[in-house]
Amino acid sequence: MSTRKLFHQNKAISPILATLLLIVIAVAAIVVTYAWITMYMGSTTQNAGFIPYKANVNFFQDGETKKITIDIGNSGTANGEIIQVYIGTSDTTAQSQTTTPPTPITVAGGEIKSFNVTYAWTPGQTYYFKIVPNSGAAYPFQEQAPQTP
Repeated sequence: MSTRKLFHQNKAISPILATLLLIVIAVAAIVVTYAWITMYMGSTTQNAGFIPYKANVNFFQDGETKKITIDIGNSGTANGEIIQVYIGTSDTTAQSQTTTPPTPITVAGGEIKSFNVTYAWTPGQTYYFKIVPNSGAAYPFQEQAPQTP
């Protein structure tokens, strides 16, 4: 039997069966992808981590000393730590500050922590703050000091 005869005797699967097979493969791939995405998204949203936000900023004067009280909240589910606080008149001139209580400051999930910074602020001036957590990106914000101390 020649090879030419051998190839002419084989018949391919019908077009209907081939179409059904492709549909089954596509549906299976969609189901696997959907299951993977829902599992990934579920675990990501449940473990939101440490998400800092500015709850309040209060400029005040204690005798001759000017201070700033900063309230930072955690809208995440995990505990986090504030390891550094920067304040300045622009985001490029912000300098590291000493806080009371001292850093690191632990903020539990859903909690708001308050701390003070001794800083010679000027009435009406806008100040730039940067809160640096132990994990993740720094949280920058700005606040204007009141017109009268």
